[in-house]
Amino acid sequence: MRTDRFLFIVAHPSLGRIGRISLSNRSVHAALVAAGICLVALLGFAAELYRATTENRRLNAENDALRAVGQSMAMTIDERGRQIESLSSLAYHVSIAYGIRRDGVAAHPGPAGDAPSLYYTSLSQFDRLQAAIDHGSASELLANTTPSIWPVRGRITSAFGKRTDPFSGSSAFHPGMDISAPNGTPVWATADGIVVGTGWESGGLGRTIAISHGRAGFGTRYGHLKDSLVRVGQVVRRGEVIGSVGATGRTTGNHVHYEVTYRGLTVNPYKYLRARNFVEPTRLTD
Repeated sequence: MRTDRFLFIVAHPSLGRIGRISLSNRSVHAALVAAGICLVALLGFAAELYRATTENRRLNAENDALRAVGQSMAMTIDERGRQIESLSSLAYHVSIAYGIRRDGVAAHPGPAGDAPSLYYTSLSQFDRLQAAIDHGSASELLANTTPSIWPVRGRITSAFGKRTDPFSGSSAFHPGMDISAPNGTPVWATADGIVVGTGWESGGLGRTIAISHGRAGFGTRYGHLKDSLVRVGQVVRRGEVIGSVGATGRTTGNHVHYEVTYRGLTVNPYKYLRARNFVEPTRLTD
């Protein structure tokens, strides 16, 4: 009996033997070798596909990381530009508010892209301020930003502190003082500063102006005005007309509601007035 061949019988459980296939040892060996080669090739392809997929994921991760770094750098550059612009604007307003620079043209901040120019302009303005302080004028600068004059020519009709509310009749705290004057009487800024608010105040003060007086820590507010002659961001000097007396909002007649805050706390405006009776404000000379 020959043993150098393989016999494959094809059978069915119900139909019995269907056919038979006889293959030589060489053919079977060739088929196994071919199958092995195909398997190795398939495994190699799978390994290469896995390597390529892994590398692609790594590159995508690096790309995402680089994109995030790029965005962060762009945001940082943009933020630095805004900071420089803000610094320039601050230097400009501080210089004017403290009387170191009186002109309103050359020092206005330009576009953020002109960063070096803004930077050196800011340094120059702060150098002027430092020079003024070094020459012994610090006390004058502080005095200019302390509310010390009457905001309007008139008569005090309601003082700071506890009082009877004119509308409800109940006891209430009055955070300022009311100065009665004819409709349209000029209202003055009581210290050098920057206007930080104008418009209608919903709490009952009607048309209102708010001024920040910078490094001194003071702020002032003027309510029930007939009109406003200033805008937010405008630098004002002590004794400058900012509006006029009116009766807007919740009021019983023409007057100015005048408030003073110091480092965020409401204080009695009366104690900061240089004269207990009205004195016409004098403008500082340039």
